[in-house]
Amino acid sequence: MKLNLWFCLLTILVLTAFSPLSRAKDAEVSVEFPTIASKVTNMTSMPGFFPVYWDAKAGKLWLEISFFDEDFLYYDSLPAGLGSNDIGLDRGQLGRERLVHFTRSGPKILLGESNVSFRAANGSDAEKRAVRESFTQSIIAGFEVAAEEGGRVLVDATSFFLRDAHDVAGTLKRTRQGGFQLDPARSAFYLANTKNFPRNTEVEVTLTFSGSEPGEWVRDIASDPNSLTVRTHHSFVQLPPLGYVPRVFDPRAGYFAMGYADYASPIGEPLVRQFITRHRLAKKDPSAARSEPVTSIVYYLDPATPEPVRSALLEGARWWSQAFEAAGYINAFRVEMLPEGVDPMDIRYNVIQWIHRATRGWSYGSSISDPRTGEILKGVVSLGSLRVRQDYLIAEGLLAPYRDGQPASLEMERMALARLRQLAAHEVGHTLGLAHNYISSAARRSSVMDYPPPWAQLRADGTVDLAEAYATGIGEWDKVAIAYGYQDFAKDTDEAKALPGILDAARARGLIFLTDKDARPAGSPHPQAHLWDTGTNAVDELARILKVRSAVLARFGENVIKPGRPLATIEEALVPAYLMHRYQLEAAAKTIAGLSYTYALRGDGQIPLTPVPPAEQRRAVQVILGSLAPEALALPEDLLNRIPPRPEGFPRHRELFANHTAEAFDALAPAEAVAEIVFTVVLDSGRVARLIEQHARNSQQPGLEELVDRILDSTWRKAEGAGYPGEVQRTVDYVGLARLIDLFANPAATPQTKAILGDKLNALSESLAKEASSKRTSPTLRAHYMQGHRMIGDYFAHPGDYVPLKHAAPPPGAPIGDQYDCGF
Repeated sequence: MKLNLWFCLLTILVLTAFSPLSRAKDAEVSVEFPTIASKVTNMTSMPGFFPVYWDAKAGKLWLEISFFDEDFLYYDSLPAGLGSNDIGLDRGQLGRERLVHFTRSGPKILLGESNVSFRAANGSDAEKRAVRESFTQSIIAGFEVAAEEGGRVLVDATSFFLRDAHDVAGTLKRTRQGGFQLDPARSAFYLANTKNFPRNTEVEVTLTFSGSEPGEWVRDIASDPNSLTVRTHHSFVQLPPLGYVPRVFDPRAGYFAMGYADYASPIGEPLVRQFITRHRLAKKDPSAARSEPVTSIVYYLDPATPEPVRSALLEGARWWSQAFEAAGYINAFRVEMLPEGVDPMDIRYNVIQWIHRATRGWSYGSSISDPRTGEILKGVVSLGSLRVRQDYLIAEGLLAPYRDGQPASLEMERMALARLRQLAAHEVGHTLGLAHNYISSAARRSSVMDYPPPWAQLRADGTVDLAEAYATGIGEWDKVAIAYGYQDFAKDTDEAKALPGILDAARARGLIFLTDKDARPAGSPHPQAHLWDTGTNAVDELARILKVRSAVLARFGENVIKPGRPLATIEEALVPAYLMHRYQLEAAAKTIAGLSYTYALRGDGQIPLTPVPPAEQRRAVQVILGSLAPEALALPEDLLNRIPPRPEGFPRHRELFANHTAEAFDALAPAEAVAEIVFTVVLDSGRVARLIEQHARNSQQPGLEELVDRILDSTWRKAEGAGYPGEVQRTVDYVGLARLIDLFANPAATPQTKAILGDKLNALSESLAKEASSKRTSPTLRAHYMQGHRMIGDYFAHPGDYVPLKHAAPPPGAPIGDQYDCGF
């Protein structure tokens, strides 16, 4: 029995060894790839971090991979863009950084992205594995081994690089500019910027996208709107060396945060760990009060920047050296010109780029950071070239400088260049890790990380003085922020106590931090956190700016344009001059139902929250509604007679007032625009909800009933004038009523908001009908009152079908577009 059993087993083994399946397995194991040397014999070799080989005959790029399961950094960028601010695909735009690694499975090579949002930072290997297996990872690309030698493999990376890594087609689709697809036949490697270095590999490609039915923004900028060609850059970067120590994030310190969920944190500790983003910087001698750094932070300016812009940008960016010196460094921050032949996309260079677009738009500061620690590896500042021209235009409108027989003042250029210095410092600040600080204007312009409008002053003779339009040098808050983020403490220093101490000392000097979420929403509550405002008190400053504006408009005329320019182009300068108070209006409106607060931590001694006093709120309402008076909104008759329709070659555009008068300048549209600004921000649903709440908690505070009464007193209940001023008043009336109805119809409005508004609107409707029926009412006012009555009645009769009167929206003020997360 035993012999028979052994015989049977032996027979099975022999048959299995010679079966087709067994031979197939043996063949798989014994497959041999050609050597890398033999495969690349006729190719151009580019040694470096990841050696690459260019096959000119086939138009292919081969990638040599020498290590597996080790992380490195990968990101894409856009060295040659579209030139449209609205679309957003700018020259030098950075993509997202990714922590990636190659893995091998037989002949297959996978490029995977590590999920760094979820970790077990100090956990055991088992804990780390559990986290990795609990959250999805991403495979970016797959390759086939074509050659192998000494543990290294060669893959064809052509399709990986010649792809839409920057999602150009997706961006065009999201901005409704047409359906575009990558055209491989018109795409190729851009060898001039395909380079290799010991710690980074850089590959650039030219990509062409074909499409049909292109959108307006594409048609505005493309030589052939059905064929769009850009360049995409790929960077493989070795991770930085050990030694960087992340610094804890404090919401009071003014930095961007990076964080992750740490599943190895103790149960009683927060799950999410947060650190600031910053460059690596250390003193040679941390114990010294002042020391040179181990390695300086150096930024390089684009040589395409012309003079005198170049000198202004260099000066403004270099202001940051003042903050690092205040933190105890010597020569820690420098700005130089980009050396000839250097690729600005190279990870080794922080760059300030000068970009062109068809329209003005945001400048911004971006960075590439180590996803593990938040260490900034590369800063990229993108400055729009049309910003300086817009500031020059603003100065022309304020100064009216072109007097007959006199040379033009240099004051416009001085102001525009002063603004560029601020711009360079601001955007570089973002790439140092700093967020916006929108309360700094209330602390006498204490930070370049705020948005500064020009500070215009009136001379005794009624002319405008712009000598102090913009601050000079780094701000006091900026020094605080750099000290928090970059101070290299002596070894015996308790950093956990020293860092809050920096912020405590700053707060004692009146220096605190509030950022975008406190300033941008129209209904945000803080009375001192604003964009583009000036002054320590928003209401006082609005009153002051209204006086400056009145003086500017009284003198406004042909002198705002150069001799030989079409008179119709007076309107270009009129828009920013007429609307010079638009942002201060928004700032003052935040006093209404305002709440002063700080990012208070338990135990830090700050007062968390204080409502704005009732008297200040009522004063804000008075000054804001006073800005809508006909005498503040009507334009001088002489000026109206000097703006003819636009001539051939000078079509209307979005930087002008909208109008209802065909080709003629609309004398009521400017007033309509200001009314839109005022009523939109004053009647924000969040603001009126706070009014109701604050009044309920303290009857001394103004409520929504009071606000609506003040609005109606300054509009429909106000005695109407005759002629042009009367028509301005009626224009304001219609806008105010439309915004009241819009608030009632707003799904975000609270039930009590609707209850109060419904009562006020019904009462107004009855009053207007009564006034319209009075024999004492003029035909013009009768028609006006009946139109208001119909507007209210139409809405309540058919709310689902109601369409408000279409008003002339104000022209863009802040740089056009919505890329406001990182610059101005």
